[in-house]
Amino acid sequence: MSNDQVLVKVEGLKKHFDLSKGLTLKAVDGISFQIYKGETFGLVGESGCGKSTTGRMLMRLYEPTEGTITYDGQNLHSVHEGDQFLFKRKIQMIFQDPYASLNPRLTVREILTEPMEIHGLHQGKKNRMKKVDELLESVGLNRDFANRYPHEFSGGQRQRIGIARSLVLEPEFIVADEPISALDVSVQAQVVNLLKNLQKKNGLTYLFIAHDLSMVKHISDRIGVMYLGHMAEISASEELYQNPLHPYTQALLSAIPIPDPDIEDKRERIILKGELPSPIHPPSGCVFRTRCPAAMDVCAMKKPEMQEVASDHYVACHLYSKESSGDRNETMKVTIGSR
Repeated sequence: MSNDQVLVKVEGLKKHFDLSKGLTLKAVDGISFQIYKGETFGLVGESGCGKSTTGRMLMRLYEPTEGTITYDGQNLHSVHEGDQFLFKRKIQMIFQDPYASLNPRLTVREILTEPMEIHGLHQGKKNRMKKVDELLESVGLNRDFANRYPHEFSGGQRQRIGIARSLVLEPEFIVADEPISALDVSVQAQVVNLLKNLQKKNGLTYLFIAHDLSMVKHISDRIGVMYLGHMAEISASEELYQNPLHPYTQALLSAIPIPDPDIEDKRERIILKGELPSPIHPPSGCVFRTRCPAAMDVCAMKKPEMQEVASDHYVACHLYSKESSGDRNETMKVTIGSR
């Protein structure tokens, strides 16, 4: 990872969906982060927190309501029409559902050669067939599979085909939108290890979206934690797991089972009370305050700003702001068991 080269920079990003009766769903409501070239940035949170919407905005499948996305120094949403084609080669996506994301009417060879034809790569049938064989072997599949249809494969094999398709155009940046959530547990680690190997081999940069925190730790260099369209905490992977600061992050990590019955039996699990608020009518101030065990009066009145509380460790929580430090209740801070 090259810490001095920012590949993707997101600033004040919002995506609001207008509903009927004048209602607005605030799927993403003002998040900022950056992804360095060659790293894997994990984005985690509960279902409905806005992480997939964020990934789709980076892919330009959604246009932001507000904010900017800068890719390699250029604003993605102000790119001239002639340059958009090039950017579509540089940024690719691995979809969540390996069953719905592959055209059932096409063979694997046709699925993989279609992008080459559109972008005019590897001219000639022989060259494209050779490229398909190379792609299949790079994701751990037999080249003979090229003439089969998607329904003839298992979920793990389908996702490997999806990964191969994302590599066809030789991209620099890949948005992996929960690429393992639909797979058997026995297959998940294989796919994650495959992604890590491909990253090392091809110099790829990933946005890895998931809700499986233990798997995110395994693949990510840094992690951003989202809640109800807002960014709660950003830190290096190991630092986040060893020293989670935001009460929401602490609760998420406490849900990860530890493969030691003695430790698992003794450690305290944090159970969040209350229902997840609606993104149509989010709480005032801090959106997590209605479920937070350490909520203070200021949390209802003022939205916490993202601030750096340790080296490269950022958190949006009034517990760590200077004006609220005197009110902080130390008994509410939960210590996560050793990991």
